[in-house]
Amino acid sequence: MQDPGSNPRRFSLSRYHPAAQWVLLLMVSLALAWIFETVHLPAAILLGAMLASIPVAIAEGVPRIPRQAFVVAQGVVGCLVARSITPAILVSLREDWLLFLSVTIIVILACSGMGWLLAKKQVLPGTTAVWGSSPGGASVMTLMSDSYGGDMRLVAVMQYMRVVLVTLLATVISRLWIDTPGETVAAGLHANWLTSVDWKHLAGTLLLAGVGSTVAQRLKLPGGALLLPLFLGSYLQAEGLMTIVLPPWVLVPTYTVIGWSVGLRFTRPALSQAARALPSMIMSIICLIAICGAIAFVLTHVSHIDPLTAYLATSPGGLDSVAIIATSSGVNIPFVMAFQTARLLIVVVTGPMLAQFIARRLQATP
Repeated sequence: MQDPGSNPRRFSLSRYHPAAQWVLLLMVSLALAWIFETVHLPAAILLGAMLASIPVAIAEGVPRIPRQAFVVAQGVVGCLVARSITPAILVSLREDWLLFLSVTIIVILACSGMGWLLAKKQVLPGTTAVWGSSPGGASVMTLMSDSYGGDMRLVAVMQYMRVVLVTLLATVISRLWIDTPGETVAAGLHANWLTSVDWKHLAGTLLLAGVGSTVAQRLKLPGGALLLPLFLGSYLQAEGLMTIVLPPWVLVPTYTVIGWSVGLRFTRPALSQAARALPSMIMSIICLIAICGAIAFVLTHVSHIDPLTAYLATSPGGLDSVAIIATSSGVNIPFVMAFQTARLLIVVVTGPMLAQFIARRLQATP
């Protein structure tokens, strides 16, 4: 007997062999990632995998990512963030720590206020709105939201929409400010996969990512699968005890696994909710960009740096996309990366507390 709630006209992948569904998912993911990288879109691999997997999930496809693969992928992302914390950034942070801390707190408070407003207006659920508005790395905030009660799907939509808008605006500004077109260097489909690799350091990196994320999962540390490798990797690299090595053929599968893990969780109601919230999301992102632009304007007069450096330093986009633009724009790269790194680390530490605080305040409000 046919299910009365079923729609015979609705397309379903369940009638096709699972292997064919996996091949379709892989091919569409690669095609989208290639297009996104060709137009220099940030996080092209992850976005391609996520957008390709959403229709598969909606069409009742069988592909699913094993939990352990998702956990290890988070560990690799933690090592990737740790790799960006270089000695030059640490020196810059030490010299201007008060300036970094003040501006970072202002940006975090502004973003948290935006998240509170979205939650209060019931555009997004409480903690989901907070994590979606958090100004840290998009992949980091998306993964952490899953451990702290947020809807990772909606957080991913908001975070990566902001990354795209911020990056497009930053790219336009950098192109208008300087005449050199710049080169985009990223670990993706267009990267050089045949570069020589230090296998000893690579083995240490993979060991840290795999063991660190697995131990954190067994200990049930919230967000630990990403945070434990991040903090351990940062410390070991700063002490000169290890060099984090992540070639493209490690990062591309990692981004793909994370993108699929997010996209395959989508359902028709979740997709409808994201569509309804889209105008409010875009408006909040524009407000955040304007606030950070105002902070950058003040920063140019306080620290006497050029406007482009100030804009990239305070930009609420992803750390990786800002790094790519900064390296091709002739700005003060240590200053920019110090700001972005400091903000990411502070958000990682304070994000859970802010999310829980705002959620409690919303529950207490009649």
